[in-house]
Amino acid sequence: MAMLSLARSVLVTSALLSALTASAQNFPSQPLRVIAPFSAGSGPDAAMRIVAEQLSAEWKQPVLVDNRPGASGIIAVAAAKAAAATGYDLLLADVGHMSINPSMFKSLPYNPKADFMPITTIFTTAFFVAVGGQSKIHNLKDLVAAASAAPDRVSYGSFAIGSIGHLGGAQLEAATNTRMVHVAFKEASQLYTSIAVGDVGWGLASIGSAGALLKAGKLRFIAVADAERSPILPQVPTIQEAGGPAGINGKTWVALFAPKGTPPAVVDSIQRKVSEVLKRPDTVERFRAAGLIASSSTPAELSALVDKDTVTYGALVKRTGASAN
Repeated sequence: MAMLSLARSVLVTSALLSALTASAQNFPSQPLRVIAPFSAGSGPDAAMRIVAEQLSAEWKQPVLVDNRPGASGIIAVAAAKAAAATGYDLLLADVGHMSINPSMFKSLPYNPKADFMPITTIFTTAFFVAVGGQSKIHNLKDLVAAASAAPDRVSYGSFAIGSIGHLGGAQLEAATNTRMVHVAFKEASQLYTSIAVGDVGWGLASIGSAGALLKAGKLRFIAVADAERSPILPQVPTIQEAGGPAGINGKTWVALFAPKGTPPAVVDSIQRKVSEVLKRPDTVERFRAAGLIASSSTPAELSALVDKDTVTYGALVKRTGASAN
């Protein structure tokens, strides 16, 4: 009887694996939806639509972007968590939603690791130390010297408490043993305008959000908060090269996730096709024009990235006392 039961179990398992394999081979057979916590027209939204356009052509199925901004991404992420785990409903999320929110909120309606399966990164964006076009700060040595000479006098701005700009500034404070004043704004445009006119000393800015002011000479990028120079602005040194400390990371990422329970074969199928699209020269150029670096990863690499950033930003949230509650 035991042998018969084992044989039946093996047959059931084999049948299930065969069905899952067939499902992956036929994927997709209906439209896909990508739930996004970003506003229509934003950088992540534009990037996903570039990818979706090509996936639709390849798969002969519509790939639709469902924008659900607001509440620090919780609205969209919760909706994706509740979606069917079939591969036809996906989530577009960034480092804030998956690695920072768990430390910022005492209670989240989702768990990034328990509720989602990583698929692949879509792009990365470097953040630069930005000062006003007429600022007397010309490099990191100037900035650190000014902050050291006058504690709590030099200010830096960000577009939200707990954002990359806020936590990156706190990271620079800790690494240089200085005290600066953080000023939170409601919108990125207000932040960069305030830096441009000198109301705020500096802030972390991306090409996509502050590129127009940079081109107009109203802002200057004096360093990139990354271990390597940006391929888009290779003339801008890293923070370490500019006389600052090593290890300051202001790079952010946006990635695709699937609800937990999505068949691994389907996740792998999506990852392979999206990765292929992201490596195409026309995709790379369209992303670069928006200040983004097309970047794909394996599910394991994305999982490790989420884990690493959760530890890094969790420590910074604790240090600053930042909270969204």
